[in-house]
Amino acid sequence: MIVGTAGHIDHGKTSLVRALTGVDGDRLKEEKARGITIDLGFAYLPMDDQLILGFVDVPGHERFVHTMVAGASGIDFALLVVAADDGVMPQTLEHLAILDLLGIRRGVVALTKADLVTPERLREVTMEIREVLASTSLANADVMTVSSLSGIGIDALRYRLVAEARDFQERAADGRFRMAIDRVFTLPGIGVVVTGAVLSGTVSIKDQVLISPSGLSARVRSVHAQNRPTGLGRAGDRCALNLVGEDISKDAIHRGDMVVDPSLHAPTDRIDARVRLLSDEPKAIGQWFPVRLHHGAVEVGARLVLLEGDQLAPGGEADVQLVLDHPIAAAALDRFVLRDVSARRTMGGGQFIDLRAPSRQRRTVERSAQRSALARASAPDAWAALLETPPFAWDLAAFGRDRALSAAGLDDITAALSLVMFEAAGQRVAMTRPHWLTFVDSLISCLEAFHANNPDAQGMGREKLRLALRTRLPAPAFALALQHYDLATRIVRDGAFVRLASHSPQWPAGREALWTSIAPRLGGDERFRPPRVRDVASLLRYPEQDVRDALKFAARLGLVDEVAHDHFFLRDTMHEMVMIAVDVAAQAEDGRFTAAQFRDRLDNGRKVAIQILEFFDRQGVTLNRGTLRRIQARYVDLYGPATVASASHGRESSPVGRPDFKSG
Repeated sequence: MIVGTAGHIDHGKTSLVRALTGVDGDRLKEEKARGITIDLGFAYLPMDDQLILGFVDVPGHERFVHTMVAGASGIDFALLVVAADDGVMPQTLEHLAILDLLGIRRGVVALTKADLVTPERLREVTMEIREVLASTSLANADVMTVSSLSGIGIDALRYRLVAEARDFQERAADGRFRMAIDRVFTLPGIGVVVTGAVLSGTVSIKDQVLISPSGLSARVRSVHAQNRPTGLGRAGDRCALNLVGEDISKDAIHRGDMVVDPSLHAPTDRIDARVRLLSDEPKAIGQWFPVRLHHGAVEVGARLVLLEGDQLAPGGEADVQLVLDHPIAAAALDRFVLRDVSARRTMGGGQFIDLRAPSRQRRTVERSAQRSALARASAPDAWAALLETPPFAWDLAAFGRDRALSAAGLDDITAALSLVMFEAAGQRVAMTRPHWLTFVDSLISCLEAFHANNPDAQGMGREKLRLALRTRLPAPAFALALQHYDLATRIVRDGAFVRLASHSPQWPAGREALWTSIAPRLGGDERFRPPRVRDVASLLRYPEQDVRDALKFAARLGLVDEVAHDHFFLRDTMHEMVMIAVDVAAQAEDGRFTAAQFRDRLDNGRKVAIQILEFFDRQGVTLNRGTLRRIQARYVDLYGPATVASASHGRESSPVGRPDFKSG
């Protein structure tokens, strides 16, 4: 169990920790000289039964409240220190507010310097303390009278803390590893060491980890937990990790960074949260209000976007969006504190809800429902509720990552649900069976309406169909959904188009024979630079408009594509050119290639090559940035018979959680 001190400057926090443990928490020369704590101090109290009680001693001066927040974020038990001669002071109240905002509900109040005052004064201060505790998370905390100088009450307080530690239920360690860094230093012969509180999961020697938000990769060379060398650190421990890696140095890691399981690295700078404004704030706050956000050991500038109403009054609560100055590493349901931009006062705080908050349509009914679901403390409850909110299909992998859930934890939350799941492009998009059946019905209805209005069209464009449905699946998942056995016999996927299996467009009289004459002219050695409409008409001695009409109808059937005006390419040629572009990108630096590199492979001239690439840009196959392009893999299959993502098939999990893999 980690015990954290809190309280006003010079109320005896460091002296009390020294009396309890025999360890001086002040480690800096400046702290010794000035007699005040400036940075976090640490002390440990070993018990006979291998239990180790850890102490985090925080500064009490108002200038160092940001450091106090960093220390308080990782504690399990609060030791609020109030000097009997001074009583409750400004930093007492601010520290108490911070503990309350961080949701710390277990603690005790140490009424120090008891040897300096009368019994009447002790009773008076005790009543004052109980009054200020009444409306906080520490309302039930006991007040214990002590004196670090004379030793009064020290043994009783130590016994109480040890008893609390033995009754303390350890934090669940089944999640993925996260540790908030509050110190970085180097040791001769050892290298870079980071220390902090383990927020979730476990860490072992030789584990590969990432420093987030920077993304630096590291290996754990050694672990100290609760001030002892060990092979394992776990949630609730204060750990020191010796890290090694190609880019790992003291200057590359900062207080506020997190050491995380590599799968958790997903920094965010836009977060939906629930915020409470302290009741002693002088006035209400409005839209885009500037604040300093404290989370773990990080401090970052932020703006508040109110998602309910136009103002947040003192003492009020509301959903807000936090727009940060730079990304941080965080997890859903983490708690945070807000201070004013001048760092003079604590304004409020709350709990993160959604780490992937949208920048638009933030105040819709749908978003409110999503936040309500995500705010649930129980992961299974939150996931089940989320699946009942639009768009009714959600990425289980992202949900688990943002809650730092382990693979076993993800299995647990889906065990009681019958889900249809599509795994592609690193996502596990899931929906309940009832919502899947609704999706299937709406897709079929959409195609029926399209065919009724476009009887001679090959089918509906796949991307147009995806965007037309209320349940809007990501493009890779949608490609897999079209292969699901519930749809396999009812629809046909034809390159970039989708049609009902019952739909069969027919050539108008006379045009099929003309097409039979045109098709060979577009293939063969000239397939990458086929003749235009007027050239085909001249070769076949047909009216130009007849040739144009035949080719446009062939395009509706998916036989050709009009890349530029009157310039048609066979569908098989389109597929071949896409594969060439993929190969060119694979051989180019960073996957980015020029029009000249593509032209050289096709040998068809710069103008035609650029027309082809601009067509691919419009279809999403390539993404153009200046003179360079890159492939968007999720659209590569639009012009070929093969489905790029088909290595992963739609999956349904049974009510007992055993997956049944099926391909469409």
